[in-house]
Amino acid sequence: MSQPPHPRALPRRAVLIGGGVAAVAATGGALAWLFGQSPAPSAVSADSIDAATARPTPGADARADSTVAAAAVSPAVAAQLAYLRAHWQDTSSEEFGYIDENDCVNFASQGLLARGWTEDDEWWYSADGDPWASSDAWISSTVLRDYLELHPERATALDDTQRSLVKPGDLVQFDWDGTGDRDHTGTVTAVVVGADGAVSIEYAGHTDATWDRTVDEAITEIHPGGVAYYWSIPE
Repeated sequence: MSQPPHPRALPRRAVLIGGGVAAVAATGGALAWLFGQSPAPSAVSADSIDAATARPTPGADARADSTVAAAAVSPAVAAQLAYLRAHWQDTSSEEFGYIDENDCVNFASQGLLARGWTEDDEWWYSADGDPWASSDAWISSTVLRDYLELHPERATALDDTQRSLVKPGDLVQFDWDGTGDRDHTGTVTAVVVGADGAVSIEYAGHTDATWDRTVDEAITEIHPGGVAYYWSIPE
């Protein structure tokens, strides 16, 4: 089920930390990753992100009363998030296909491909639009976890106590029911650090269509008792 992003109550003076560089807080106001507020996906590039200047967020956003500035991300992460931003509401793809009710890993994998990841014998897709012809690691959250555990050069596992190490472009995975499997996969779009030091993670994904949903909303409201895990991806 598709669902548009919606405002959430976030702390004032939040700091959204972009991937690839450290965000340095200015006196008063805050630094922010503003990718989600770009006017159109086709207009987004690494250059436009890095060049963004301090400005108030739109009035509809819960952070509207804070002055914010864009933190830089690498061109690879910018390409990854630009792809996800452009396609998070899609329900079909001639190249990648779409898995009804279970397209989350297919979509996250597409973002990694846009980031510059190359296919290998375990993580690959069939470009004829049939996602079921792709490898299990391309379309299954649990198999993707198993694949990444065997490939530390691609990602490092983090748990939900390590939110301060998470950055945009990383993966978030969820175990909704405590079975030990991974039931959902998304891509981190923002890391928000409040004035009290609390860290909020926002993510994008398919099934249901999501942009800038918070991990806390997912594990306390949508799936109470769910557990979040992360994969930190090197630049």
